[in-house]
This record gives sequence, structure tokens and C-alpha cells, in this order.
Amino acid sequence: MPQSLLIITGHSQGLGRAVLDHYLAQNDFQILAISRTKLEIESPRLTQLSVDLSELPVLEEQLGDIFPTGDFEKIILLNNAGWIGEIKPIGNLQPKKLRTQVNVNLLAPMYLTNAFIKFYKTHQAQKIVCNISSGAASRPVSGWGGYCSTKAALAMFTLVAAKENKSETFHFYSLAPGIVDTGMQGEIRDSNESDFPEIEKFKSFKEENKLTSPEEVALKIEKLFRSPDQFKEVIQDVRSFELN
Repeated sequence: MPQSLLIITGHSQGLGRAVLDHYLAQNDFQILAISRTKLEIESPRLTQLSVDLSELPVLEEQLGDIFPTGDFEKIILLNNAGWIGEIKPIGNLQPKKLRTQVNVNLLAPMYLTNAFIKFYKTHQAQKIVCNISSGAASRPVSGWGGYCSTKAALAMFTLVAAKENKSETFHFYSLAPGIVDTGMQGEIRDSNESDFPEIEKFKSFKEENKLTSPEEVALKIEKLFRSPDQFKEVIQDVRSFELN
């Protein structure tokens, strides 16, 4: 059976874990999963790499050896790892936490995307780079200065990468997953109204069952990866996807 390769960051929880479980159930995918925490999963198709993506020098040292080689039919990089960061107004942010947020949300996926293109550029496989974005990339949200900014910057980086690599074998996406029922939403609901004026709206999403399950979003992401020729634009939102 022809094999494909999925490289995913932030696989240990939330949306990343749902995507991992989905692809582990498919026998035609090899998976390289990158996160601070390794899961107790044994599979001959899964390789886990423990890397703190906020520690950029460590990531940089491993970039030369991180990508698997093989006669793959499709090669996917899913930069999923992200952190909401401090939920506080600009002026009250701690520089150390802001630096960590920029490293995880923006610089680490930039490093990985850059290295991915360099390593697989001449590979004849279909290649997909998908950077998980957010509606906050295009909407200013009080208390989310770092999150909005890093997601907006990553979206533009993805657009530039797509413009530079126009090819039938390359596809680039900045993908908003919608409002997903993950630990990040819990962090948002635990913030203070004085720091985050929209807190009641986000609490109501949970109370009124308006959050999407990670498993449903994983299915929609799989639809994008299965048929990238149907998705021409770089900026995508899973809320516009219909599951057949």
C-alpha cells in the first residue's frame, strides 16, 4: 500500500490529539508527531519527538535531521501547536511570556515551514503545509494582543510561501479551526473580565453547546488534506467545510 507522511506539532492534546488519533486509524500514513510531551502510544507508524517549541535553539539544532525520507505519495506538515498566551491588555503583558508566545505561535512554525520546503522541494510527492490560524488573525480582540498578532503574522507568512512556491505539487493553507472545545477555551473562560471583555460570550459558547468537538474538526482537516485541489485559496476556515 502506498504510504503518505503526516508531520504534526502539538499532538499531545486538544485538536492535535484528535488529528493524531484520526490518522493513526489509517494504515496508509506514517506520522511524525512533535510536542513537549510524548504520549504512551505504541505504533510502528508513529514516531514521537519531544521538543519544546518555545526553545528555538533546540528546534534549530534538530531541523537538519527532523524530516523523514521515503517514497511518499503525499507529505503533510500541520503546524498545530499554539498558545493563547497571557490574556491581558497591551501594557500589562510580561515580556518573557510574550516571547514564549511568539516563539510557539509564529517562529517555530516559520522555522518548520522553511525547513520543510527546503527538504522536500524536489520531492515528487504532493506536499501540503497547513498552519493552524484563527479568526483572531483578522479580528482585533481585547486581551489577545499577542495571539491576534502571531496568528495574523503566520497567515501572511503562509501567503508569501504559497506565492513563492506555485507548483502542482505544493499546497499552502492558513486554516482557522473555528471555536473548538479544547483546553484553550478553558483558559479563555478562566480569564478576568477586566482583562478580557468578551469573556461572557465565550462562556456562553460552552453553556449553549456551541463549541465544535476536536474530532469533527479533525474530519474536516482530513477533507482538506484528501482533496487539496478543491481548496484553491490559502486562507481557509473549517466552518465553511461540509462533511459528506
